[in-house]
Order: sequence, then C-alpha cells, then structure tokens
Amino acid sequence: MDEKKTHAYIAIAGNIGVGKTTMTKLLCERFAWYGFLEKVVENPYLEDFYHNMPAWAFQSQIFFLKERLKDHHQIHHIQQTCVQDRTIFEDAEIFARNLFERKIMTPRDYAVYRELYEAVKGFLRTPDLFIYLRASAWTLVSRIRKRGREYEQHIDKEYLLQLNKLYNEWAVEQAKTQRVLIIDTDHYDVDRDPDWREGIIAEIASLVGESGTE
Repeated sequence: MDEKKTHAYIAIAGNIGVGKTTMTKLLCERFAWYGFLEKVVENPYLEDFYHNMPAWAFQSQIFFLKERLKDHHQIHHIQQTCVQDRTIFEDAEIFARNLFERKIMTPRDYAVYRELYEAVKGFLRTPDLFIYLRASAWTLVSRIRKRGREYEQHIDKEYLLQLNKLYNEWAVEQAKTQRVLIIDTDHYDVDRDPDWREGIIAEIASLVGESGTE
C-alpha cells in the first residue's frame, strides 16, 4: 500500500443544513480522527451570493475550490484518518453544475471553473468512504432556520430540491467506483436518537476498518 494512504480519508457529503458538520465533529471526537470543517463563515462572498446569486456565484465557488485544495494538501500529508465536511468533488459536480444549469453562473464563468477543477482533479486523492447524509428539502429548510444564519434564511426551496436531485444522481454514480454509505436523516437526530446514532457510528467504524486504512 502507498505510504501516503496508510490512513483513511472519509468524506461527509450532503446538502445545505443536512448535518455534515455535526457528523464530522462527532466522528472526530469519538475516534480522534482529524477533521476538516467547511469554511462557510470565512467565505467573504457568501452573504453577497445569497442576496444576488448571479453576481457572486463564480467568486463564491472559487473561494470554496481554493479552500478544498488547501485541505487536500493537508490530507495528502497527514498520517491520521481524516474526515472532511464536504469535498471539492461535490463543489464542482453538484453546486457549480447546479448554478450553471439554473443559469445563475454564466457559461464563461462555468467554463473557467470547470477547466481549473479538471486540471487539479487528477492529482487529488479520492475518499476511501463517502458518507452521504440525505434529507428532504422540507427537512433542510427547517434545519437551516433553526441554526439561524441570517444570510441563509431566504434560501429558495427549489434551489435545495435541485441540489438534492443532483446529489442523488451523483451518489449513484459514485457508488459504481467508490464506497458510499447513504444515511437518511429525515426522521433522526444525532442528539435526540442515541440508539440510531450509535448504530451509524458502529457501521462507519466497520467500513473504515474494512478498508484496511484505519
């Protein structure tokens, strides 16, 4: 086995508000894994993006691309199991694609973004396990409202529905070549449902152990 792959790389995938950060922190606390949290708060374009998506889509996506690449550089060198809250692959294949298909990102900007993404994708390590947290758009809206980020409060439900559609299609494609664990979260909460939580944690631990890269 490649020396740089002696530890697992786990990705927590899913739509806005589904609970990725909570799951990432839970796994890192339970197993002393190294966590990479999404740089949402630090994104200087995000609030502008939610107020005027066409004007700020490209800048916001480039910021996330830059931050994911920095994370990948660390993941490549850290000799410890890593858990990442959303991946560069989702940014490109789901979020940027959705912005382009909805005519929020211009063809020119999308072409530049895709060219940059394709140029670096081949050098990146792919996760040993994708954990896809899934929830309906109504559940996502409820969770987004509860966490109270002002700039997220008016997210269009249709925007979330389209992201869910792309996520489901993407998960099917990933499962053809990658290990994917799909977790439906509509009726469960990691804080209020300890039996469900412990079952999920045990399943994840088993899958990571089976990879041979624990």
